[in-house]
Amino acid sequence: MPTISAIYVRLPNWIGDVCMSLPSLHALLETHIPVVVCARPWARDLLSAYPLAGFVEMKGRWREDRAAVNTHKKRARYAHPRGLLLPDSLSSAMVFKFAGVPSAGYRDDGRSLILRWPVRKPSHGLHAVESWHYVTAQTLRRWGLPAAQLENGRKLDLQLSPQQLEDGHRAMSEAGLEEGRFILIAPTATGLHRGKIKVWPHFDTLTRLLQGQGYSVVMCPPPGETAEAKKNAPTASLIPSLKLGAFATLTRLAGLVLCNDSGVSHVAAAAGARQLTLFGVTQRERTGPWSETATGLGSAHGWPSLDQVSETVRALLPPDAVNIVHTAQHNHSA
Repeated sequence: MPTISAIYVRLPNWIGDVCMSLPSLHALLETHIPVVVCARPWARDLLSAYPLAGFVEMKGRWREDRAAVNTHKKRARYAHPRGLLLPDSLSSAMVFKFAGVPSAGYRDDGRSLILRWPVRKPSHGLHAVESWHYVTAQTLRRWGLPAAQLENGRKLDLQLSPQQLEDGHRAMSEAGLEEGRFILIAPTATGLHRGKIKVWPHFDTLTRLLQGQGYSVVMCPPPGETAEAKKNAPTASLIPSLKLGAFATLTRLAGLVLCNDSGVSHVAAAAGARQLTLFGVTQRERTGPWSETATGLGSAHGWPSLDQVSETVRALLPPDAVNIVHTAQHNHSA
């Protein structure tokens, strides 16, 4: 059997899913075989601290993506690459197949004939982190490579670069905030889940309540969600949008991150931030934050009440989190 010259891994398309696939990426890197990540362009910054052999941008158009993978493979002169597909889609399998990268992945969506190493999904339900790590471990074993078990502790262990740490601290400082003495809210969530809105409906009321009690409440939405964030929590201080790595640092610096079951929840979990995630339409068991410092309220059948969330926020915050001065509110609430 020829020596594996590189592992091309296709990561999922959503920010939260990429965060939940970090243990899989760590397992691949531990093989000490060059790892090339194929993912959406925004993932480049999130993973910039990792020792990757390359990053290939995926645009979601399979012919263009196939060409991008093929071009990278030829330029890198990898004679015997192999691929691992974390998404279940047929198109992701076609990209690697027609780019000349024999691949492994779950045998979903009619992909069995395209995959070189199809993996059957476990019959019992797994958290997304466990599911992606399972297919990764099964693949590595089929390739004759070591595959460590998923750690018992719920940790994603996102690696952050010195620049990402510096950018996050600078954003905090420029907003007039102090580490551990502000609440970072994320009052948005992209898309619908089975036709239902994924945003807790009381962010405005809670923000005003917390501000009245002396807490600094801030938000730092991505550019495309700024208008919705202002609508859902108009009195919260607005920090200009940051790249994902700097934003992950900001979540770690906050006294508490309060968010929906969304990408922010998983970025905060990856950074090891203290967080409270609110559920109303999604399943905590499947997509809840994989973190030992995360608390969840609500379920797929209904949102938690304003009183429940308010009481839990105060219980989770460190004793010195009150900031009576409101510097950030005065300077950045436009």
